[in-house]
Amino acid sequence: MNHLEKISAQLPSFELDAMLITSGPGERYAVGFHGEGTVVAGPKECFYHTDSRYIESANNQVTGAVIRMSTTASNHKVLVKEALEKLGAKKVGFEDGYMSVFDYNDWKKALPDVELVPAQALVNDLRASKDAGELEIMTRAQRITEQAFDEILSVLTPGMTEQDIAARLTYYMMRFGAEKNSFDPIVVSGPNGSLPHGIPSQKTVQEGEFITMDFGAMVDGYCADMTRTVVLGKPTDEMRKVYDTVLEAQLAGIAASKAGMIGCDIDAVARKVITDAGYGDYFGHGYGHSLGIEIHELPGAGPTSKKPLPVGAVVSAEPGIYLPGRFGVRIEDVAVMEEGGCTVLTKAPKELILL
Repeated sequence: MNHLEKISAQLPSFELDAMLITSGPGERYAVGFHGEGTVVAGPKECFYHTDSRYIESANNQVTGAVIRMSTTASNHKVLVKEALEKLGAKKVGFEDGYMSVFDYNDWKKALPDVELVPAQALVNDLRASKDAGELEIMTRAQRITEQAFDEILSVLTPGMTEQDIAARLTYYMMRFGAEKNSFDPIVVSGPNGSLPHGIPSQKTVQEGEFITMDFGAMVDGYCADMTRTVVLGKPTDEMRKVYDTVLEAQLAGIAASKAGMIGCDIDAVARKVITDAGYGDYFGHGYGHSLGIEIHELPGAGPTSKKPLPVGAVVSAEPGIYLPGRFGVRIEDVAVMEEGGCTVLTKAPKELILL
């Protein structure tokens, strides 16, 4: 699966003769393959360059592009220059969201006859709206993530360390078909639960504690993302109140989510529930983010997100409450934005699970 035709079709809108793609995520989106390569998308012809480590796989997997192998004598910059000359391209877009100043200057030196134009928006706008093929892959990634969750529930016991739980989640996802983690799993328990992005430690989980697990499988280059908070033993009344408040906020945000909605407006709906319950000071991050090839993509759904969510955007729904030094709760699903509403891809249960 690649999106070269979609990229090429956008060139006139950005007044470009071609688009140069050099980032790993951009490469994956453009040609459906990651080989540390470069892509040149022209109006009628596209080019893909990779080296000897990936050339055989590229020849088998990449379609819709002229494939060439880079060598010491003909490196990526030489091949890109030749491709642009063949296209007669003078005004070329580049991924300014990924390219460093050093690399930009390097490319300018290699392409003296070309005007390099910042055009990250061209690729970002396309990536924001997932097509049917992308959604099918992301759904498979989500099912694998949920299988790992089911498996970990069967083995969670007091005395296990946060690191042990994180390692098992990684193992289960790989065992069920993931190519790797979407991101390093977050597993925090008890007082560590107040750290939204806490790093799994050697702390052991104990009776009466929340355990928050944020994790996701990657399949065919696309990410899943899910958070569940469970409790070992019996929760206190306050723990249950906090959990129920987070769940109510999440459900309110999901109910408000639809294509065309501005991200900050969805955030405000969920945030009001938490604020009205008296925990507004303990919800510091945004309601959600888009995801796909990367675990965090645009547009977002946080307090400062001012861009409408397009049809096909896959957006996380993950409000949380974090009481410093005591405990925290986060519940996260992902939902596909549609006209008039959204479809939640996540099927794992959300009622408070007592182990």
